[in-house]
Amino acid sequence: DETTGQVTATKTPAVPGRPAAGFMTGLGKVLGLAGAGLDDVAAISHGTTIATNQLLEGDTGRLGFITTEGFEFLLEIARQSVPDGYGNSYFWVKPDRIVPADLVKTVAGRIDATGAELAPFDEAGAAAAARWFAARGIDAIGVCLLHSYANPAHEQQLAAVLAREHPAAQVSLSSQVLAEYREYERAMTTLVDAAVKPRIAGYLDEITRRLEQAAGRRVPLHVMTSGGGVATAAEVIGRPVATVLSGPAAGAVGAALLARRAGLDQVLTCDGGGTSTDVAVVAGGQPALTTEGSVGAYPARLPMVDVVTVGAGGGSVAWLSPEGALKVGPQSAGADPGPLCYGRSGTEVTVTDAHLALGRIPAHLLGGEVPLDAAASRAGLAALAARLKLSPADCAAGVLEISAWNQANALRQVTSARGLDPRDFTLVTFGGSGSLLACPLIGTLGVPGVLVPPDPGTVSAFGLLTVDVRADFVRTAVARHAELDPAAAGALLAGLEDQARRALAEQGFAPPAQQLARSADLRYYGQAFEVRVPVRDGPFGPAAAQAAAAEFHAAHRALYGYDFRGDPRQQVEWVSLRVTGIGPIARPGLAGLQPAPGGPERATTGHRDVVFDRGAAALRVAVYWRPRLGAGDVLAGPAVIEEYGATVPLHPGFTARVDDSGNLLIRAGETP
Repeated sequence: DETTGQVTATKTPAVPGRPAAGFMTGLGKVLGLAGAGLDDVAAISHGTTIATNQLLEGDTGRLGFITTEGFEFLLEIARQSVPDGYGNSYFWVKPDRIVPADLVKTVAGRIDATGAELAPFDEAGAAAAARWFAARGIDAIGVCLLHSYANPAHEQQLAAVLAREHPAAQVSLSSQVLAEYREYERAMTTLVDAAVKPRIAGYLDEITRRLEQAAGRRVPLHVMTSGGGVATAAEVIGRPVATVLSGPAAGAVGAALLARRAGLDQVLTCDGGGTSTDVAVVAGGQPALTTEGSVGAYPARLPMVDVVTVGAGGGSVAWLSPEGALKVGPQSAGADPGPLCYGRSGTEVTVTDAHLALGRIPAHLLGGEVPLDAAASRAGLAALAARLKLSPADCAAGVLEISAWNQANALRQVTSARGLDPRDFTLVTFGGSGSLLACPLIGTLGVPGVLVPPDPGTVSAFGLLTVDVRADFVRTAVARHAELDPAAAGALLAGLEDQARRALAEQGFAPPAQQLARSADLRYYGQAFEVRVPVRDGPFGPAAAQAAAAEFHAAHRALYGYDFRGDPRQQVEWVSLRVTGIGPIARPGLAGLQPAPGGPERATTGHRDVVFDRGAAALRVAVYWRPRLGAGDVLAGPAVIEEYGATVPLHPGFTARVDDSGNLLIRAGETP
């Protein structure tokens, strides 16, 4: 509520197969709790995992691909890697094709790297290709013509032909999706866009239609993008690849803001859901960004919050390998049928079943709205334990140990593997299952503590209230620094700035409110990849170019431990210019938490038996209702802290302190 600052939060179960229905159910529920109606709504911001889940499942449908004549094997050439490291793999492997070879068509015509036309566009050949796809019912088509980042004319002509000859097709153009060089990455990003476009477009169209019907007017709808901003639903429908990490990005941004308000600007975020756990690094109060991301097997070379995802959520399935070892994930029971305790005909033991059987979570979710069947969890664990020749309690504890290690390994990927020491960061856990293993992660990673924000189950949704509108534009322009034409580079930046201003104006931001951020991708000549550095505001001339080169030397040293500043043999090369348009929003102000009279015992709701460690006996522990805790309260483990959408098992030897923002700060070895 922008008038009072009051924040209302709730959760509602997903509606499998009907995501728009789930969205409208959640919207109606939260408006009811807030005592408001759609007439009162100024804007809606939405984070979605539809594209993420589609790509993780490898469900790309039947895609068509059109490229330049002679380059039909662009996807086959691809990139190669050793996924398991040199010591564990005998083969260099390439990713699977996203489009089979028989669904690739080529069109004559040629643009060179400068944007000059070498051969004219073959309109007749393009029309034949369009009719060929139409005859086979292939309605999602990606187009990537050679060097279209330098001159999109041929792609635009091809789009016009497709619209005329195959009007049912949804087409993605590489010059609109990713105007950068590297043909394989640009083609793959464009094809990912084409793959998710039908589902995202249908989903957002349905939501927009339902909102208009319910409100009798157009309600502004913004969608979270992977780069940490929001865009209008219409923009996202035109370029849906921007949402491939929409949900995880919202969580990282929301957690970063909440941590910053708690005085922490160096944190690791751990967002645990039903299917997966998403982790990210926040340094200097901002989540790290990358353009080298991927979702599942598919690279997506777009600005995105640098999130690593592992299959370690509440629904992750416990199973036995052929050698008889206990494994957890990455496969998940999902929301339907879900864990055994959901009572929806699930047949496999999950992480949630292990938590329930050990007493670490209550016999319900969402404050009692979703009852759980503890007997079903215990029966499933007993059968699994018998195969392992363990007690059911030790089997359940083993499932949770493995799940904690899976999460810890993901966190090591974004820290130790990149030269960062996790002991320099506080861990922020959130999501429905993100805080269930907070105490084991402290011991495993060596982090100084864990911050659990208030209402951790909706931190990702809260993050949507904190992000600005963003519009990213890029243009490849390769030139060695000594040969860079500042006037030409300045003209390119000016063109990108004009695009950014128009995009922000279309979203209601007047020129005085618009902000522009310029950057460039630089490298040493001969390197394969670039480092992004800021480009200062104002007219772009030799001084601005030299300042960016100096920034590059410093950034290269910070990343890799060395640079070639002052070495005439190592030249700096400019690769791409970027402009980000930012439309700032008013962020919600959060009320602080006051001390409460008496001790934390006021928050006790009862006691139950909980097993905290493998081989340990059950302990009778107090259960605390978090909304009744006051600032300054300190709880000593063993205990369980519950709230509407999440639970925190506090292991023996750990304490939880409540700060004046309502966060729980969990540490090991402290006493009240």
